[in-house]
Amino acid sequence: MTEPYAAAQLATGRRTGDSVGVRLLEPLNLGAAVAPNRVVFGAHETNLGWGRSLSDRHVEYYRRRAAGGVGTIVVEEASVHESDWPYERAPLAAECESGWASIASVVHEHGALVLASLGHAGGQGTSHWSQRELWAPSNVPEVNTREVPKAMEPQDIATVITGFADAARAAMAAGCDGVEVSAGQHSLVRQFLSGLTNQRGDEWGTDRLAFARQVLSEVRSSIGSEAVLMLRLSCDELAPWAGLTPELAVEVAVALAPMVDAITVVRGSIYTVSATRPDGHTPPGFNLDLAAPIRAAVSVPVIVQGSLVDWGQAEWAVGDGDRADGVEMTRALLADADLVAKLGRGEGDRVRPCILCNQTCQVRDNRNPPITCVVDPSTGHEYHEAIPGSASGSESTSRSIAVVGGGVGGLEAARVAAERGHRVTLIERSNRLGGAVLDAAAGAGRGRLAELVRWQVAEVERLGVDVRLATTHVPAGVDVVVVATGSAPGVVEYAVTRAAVRLTAAEVLAGAELPPGVILVWDPIGGPIAVSVAESLAAQGRAVELATPDGIVGNELSRSGDLAPANARLQRAGVVLHRRTLLRSVKKGSAEVEDRFSGERRTIRCSAIIDCGHRLPDETVYRELTDTHDVVIRVGDCVAPRTIHEAILEARRAIEAIEHPATVSDGVPMGRSDH
Repeated sequence: MTEPYAAAQLATGRRTGDSVGVRLLEPLNLGAAVAPNRVVFGAHETNLGWGRSLSDRHVEYYRRRAAGGVGTIVVEEASVHESDWPYERAPLAAECESGWASIASVVHEHGALVLASLGHAGGQGTSHWSQRELWAPSNVPEVNTREVPKAMEPQDIATVITGFADAARAAMAAGCDGVEVSAGQHSLVRQFLSGLTNQRGDEWGTDRLAFARQVLSEVRSSIGSEAVLMLRLSCDELAPWAGLTPELAVEVAVALAPMVDAITVVRGSIYTVSATRPDGHTPPGFNLDLAAPIRAAVSVPVIVQGSLVDWGQAEWAVGDGDRADGVEMTRALLADADLVAKLGRGEGDRVRPCILCNQTCQVRDNRNPPITCVVDPSTGHEYHEAIPGSASGSESTSRSIAVVGGGVGGLEAARVAAERGHRVTLIERSNRLGGAVLDAAAGAGRGRLAELVRWQVAEVERLGVDVRLATTHVPAGVDVVVVATGSAPGVVEYAVTRAAVRLTAAEVLAGAELPPGVILVWDPIGGPIAVSVAESLAAQGRAVELATPDGIVGNELSRSGDLAPANARLQRAGVVLHRRTLLRSVKKGSAEVEDRFSGERRTIRCSAIIDCGHRLPDETVYRELTDTHDVVIRVGDCVAPRTIHEAILEARRAIEAIEHPATVSDGVPMGRSDH
């Protein structure tokens, strides 16, 4: 969708960012109900529950999006039967009625529709918490755990169908406007629809639509004709040898559309989990071509999902009604809960961008963290803390603040401080703002990082921050100094001869020149940096090899869903991979490495090595300023090198600490213990 959307950007005003077309903000008819606009906050895992029930944290989380103007909220999917327990804090419909009631109450206060998402993960669940067998159409092993589910017996099937009906009835009793039945990526309903997972010989296999039809029929009977019934449908399992293909999906949609009020188009299957919510390596709007044939074939509204985080693209997607009638902008609304309200005020240029990193919003893993957002750490923590915003205090409470360092941490500190009424000077030793993050934006799949910097800089300018570039001078007389000076190269744990060419990832991303010949990328961390550097160099036509001590390249990418895709991209790019490898020495023209397990040593011929290892805090400026200023607070990498999320979070905590000094310990803002 890149070329037609690029041509349409000028028509929607996305390049100037001063307004949005009228279509996205128009009401959307969903059966007998009317959503105030065409933006949907789709169902997604949050880990905000207490046990298997919806919590007060859910209530405030959804309240914030409703207050921000979203038209329809689909609450986190609830399991319709206790045989399903897909992740630790997965809601169970039988325990959700009071939570649905509280959520419906606060969402309705702001005029949005609220739907309860209902589902069953079938063979894509886990038995870790239930200590019971999985239920599925057939004995097809779960891809990640290799667990073989039980093939459901007729009574099991009847029980789950009844579970859908009972859950739908409870959602309506709680005050919801309707329900969404999931036949999406993690879904028993989809498993019955697909030849990948339905290998039955009885009536539930010879007619693969039978289970979905029965579920939808029972749900409709439970909720009545006036309530909204949506279907979340995987329209491409990306497994054409046996699964749902785009062509088959049109037939399925046509068959089921008369039973529902809207269809949400998604993709993915048991074999392609990461395809449903990919990171920035996949262009936004990837399901628009998938939705268009569905839209042409059915008479009910079609909602499209697929990394739609740019409001200009969302407007284009619904602009003529040929592609979709509504858009899920879930990750965009994690990054900026006020997205729709800003568009309504003609402030599209002020929408905080989603960077499609998946680093903190994808929470279905063995850590089970609560959902949050790299660019807005208040996301998921609405119940515990106030959202940063304009201060209501008088001029007498305003402080004079100098922020040293113009990376994302420093920019965020300056932005929040100015928004809260303080007088702010931002000091950056280079001739540009953005720091290491702007350099990282040059890496493969990291282009949206530049959008974050652009937004922060624009906000700082709008708020009147005094920005001083190419200087390190801190004005005398400031009340508080916030230090965000970043990190420095880490300890080198291998021998390096004088003639060797060794650079850090930061130097390469900043544009350092590399000699001709093979480049060896050393990755002792297993995160996105080395993979991005290797991909970028390979795209430039360079011969690249990558060495890691782990058994798989990019080990830490499993949490963002990019592990398998990253390895596939590296293989396609021709990057030579050295797994289970330790770097021992670097010489001119070669590197000596050691097998992690056998101890066998070998030589890799290379003209240069790029070290993507750990960095250390740059504390120099902080130590100097503590001698000359009374209150100095440090944030981000100069505390301990970590991620953009910590830099932005600690920047916000720093400004809170300025207003509440008891929350500072040794120059570090502590924040709330419940964050």
